[in-house]
Amino acid sequence: MKPSESTHAFTGDSGQNQLNPIFCREGEASDFPLNTLPPGESLPETAYQVVHDEAMLDGNSRLNLATFVGTWMDEHAQRIYAESADKNMVDKDEYPQTAAIETRCWLMLANLWHAPDANNAIGTSTIGSSEACMLGGLALKRRWQLARRAAGKSTEKPNLVLSSAVQVCWEKFCNYWDVEPRYVPITDEHKVLDGYELEKYVDENTIGVVAIMGVTYTGMYEPVEQIAAALDRIQADTGFDVPIHVDGASGGMIAPFLQPDLKWDFRVERVASISTSAHKYGLVYPGLGWVIWRTVDDLPKELVFDVTYLGGHMPSFALNFSRPGAQVLLQYYLFLRLGFDGYRRVQQASQDVAVYLATEIGKMPAFDLWNDGTDIPVFAWQLSKGYTKNWTLYHLSERLRLKGWLIPAYPMPDNLTDITVQRIVVRNGLSRNLAESLMSDIREAVGYLDRLESPMPTEGLVSGFTH
Repeated sequence: MKPSESTHAFTGDSGQNQLNPIFCREGEASDFPLNTLPPGESLPETAYQVVHDEAMLDGNSRLNLATFVGTWMDEHAQRIYAESADKNMVDKDEYPQTAAIETRCWLMLANLWHAPDANNAIGTSTIGSSEACMLGGLALKRRWQLARRAAGKSTEKPNLVLSSAVQVCWEKFCNYWDVEPRYVPITDEHKVLDGYELEKYVDENTIGVVAIMGVTYTGMYEPVEQIAAALDRIQADTGFDVPIHVDGASGGMIAPFLQPDLKWDFRVERVASISTSAHKYGLVYPGLGWVIWRTVDDLPKELVFDVTYLGGHMPSFALNFSRPGAQVLLQYYLFLRLGFDGYRRVQQASQDVAVYLATEIGKMPAFDLWNDGTDIPVFAWQLSKGYTKNWTLYHLSERLRLKGWLIPAYPMPDNLTDITVQRIVVRNGLSRNLAESLMSDIREAVGYLDRLESPMPTEGLVSGFTH
């Protein structure tokens, strides 16, 4: 992104960053160029103050209801973060205990997700769920290629079946690794990929189907068991044996605690791999993700490198090489700190707030709910048909921004692009009290907009969609 393209950044006009006179010291520069390296040194206190003052202009993360990414951890986690910021996750020879803790964490997740034999599963940490999805997709593609070659068949034109509401990382995967994406459009009747007419999209070149536990646009679960049943019928009719990767970026750390009887994980035999974002409902600071395969055989050995690095040998399956180890330790801290019941209580508190907000917004004549927040603590709504011609959800989003709330408005994906929705993501830290304040601000903003005697201008309105 070019500097001029930043929508909300405060960069000034002079090209210089001026230091507050109170912090100036004799013989030291009082301003700094914005886009070129300063010619000389400055005192650490001076550099700190400049960075501190600039970062102050960012939004209040507690009021950011657009992002799924965690924005708060307790003081003990912050101490661990500071103490382990220098650890390189890839250097398992230098940091063997951090490597062992990484293994403990994915084994805990393998058990949480009902792997048939966690000790025969395999997993890894990643920078975030986007990298985890890339690795899951690569494993699907390579497994398909190996099976096709063994059968003496062509490995050209692989395809992946996914919802039109899929997260953008899957579009990147298909683009970067030359896989044809086959998007199943969502509709008013089928708001998620649910197996309906799946046979129209699956063929002998299909490397897998992606099922999303918590669609980014709305927060709704895609029914993994139902999708698997559709694939079972397809296999019975055609012989095509198509695996499922579950993108559990959010739901992977919600469903085990709030919907324990829902079969979406390795209890569904067709699920080969699962990914999640630790920095979403795993409650860790960004960026950390996890990906786990049902068995070691589900991850082709050809994708795992034996790397000689800094005096040791280590297996590596990652797009990134050197990366922070601190977040892995933060995840382990939370697993120990919260345990199953602690995670259940934290996630339930978030869902209770989401259901409260959805219920209150659903009562307002201006809005129709898309969903109610009972899957992951996320829900969306649209303007009631025919309610007004004077304002849109984009105007409401702008009015709420004046109070500090970031609540995006954006069009739905293909087939439903004429529908604009707003979405609230409830994370740990959005208390019931804050939610009640938000509802007061929403009612006040709607009241203001309803009193308009002519349509609001639409120039300059932009989609606020945040993955």
